[in-house]
Amino acid sequence: MSYLIATAGKGGTGKTTVAALTVRYLRETGRRPVLAVDADADAGLNELLGLALPPGLGQVREKMRGVKGMSKEAYVEAGVAQALEEGQGFDLLAMGRPEGPGCYCAANTLLARYLDQLAGNYPWVVIDNEAGLEHISRLVTRRLDLMLVVSDASRRGLRAAARIKELVAEVGLKVGRIRLVVNRAEGGVLPEGLAREAAALELGEPHVVPTDLLVAANEVQGVPMLELDPGSPALKAVYSLLAAELP
Repeated sequence: MSYLIATAGKGGTGKTTVAALTVRYLRETGRRPVLAVDADADAGLNELLGLALPPGLGQVREKMRGVKGMSKEAYVEAGVAQALEEGQGFDLLAMGRPEGPGCYCAANTLLARYLDQLAGNYPWVVIDNEAGLEHISRLVTRRLDLMLVVSDASRRGLRAAARIKELVAEVGLKVGRIRLVVNRAEGGVLPEGLAREAAALELGEPHVVPTDLLVAANEVQGVPMLELDPGSPALKAVYSLLAAELP
């Protein structure tokens, strides 16, 4: 059975960086092959993994209604296979743009079936999700082993993280563990006021990732997180979290 990890958080918190570093950690510790799923409509995981952006499954879904000369099942199966971009020790799948007008229920049902089959071929799956959880609830899975809810070091970020935790219950996801990751904390320390806020919101003990100039430099220069300096404080913090959480 696949071990499913998801990142979620409001835009700009660094959740995609955490997802990319998670893929890197799994690859470096021999936990492979990995399926990386970019479930954020504002796709960006491919850049941090050093890959081209594959065709989104949104295109497969939208074109399915006009398919002629072959079954919709065969079309979706072929579309899912073509949407995979291969990396070293991992593959990338992009969900693509959200639904347009009209009903996509049949298309979503078929995509869910083939995505479940595809994910079952990988022992490890990492999903970089949008804050709203739409893709993850409709198309990816109804079960997660670990969700990393990423916030910045602000009260607004923590409240957004609390809302995501509420959404998990609302969309009916079964999650083994939810961990709060506070990213870009100055000096790697969460201020006392924010620690109290996290406790009041019942977000659990936060795992703090420090502000890291090496990460910032990579982002400015367009260098993938797979090439981030091993001495990076942020990388070490994410690795420490994963070493404690993963089997």
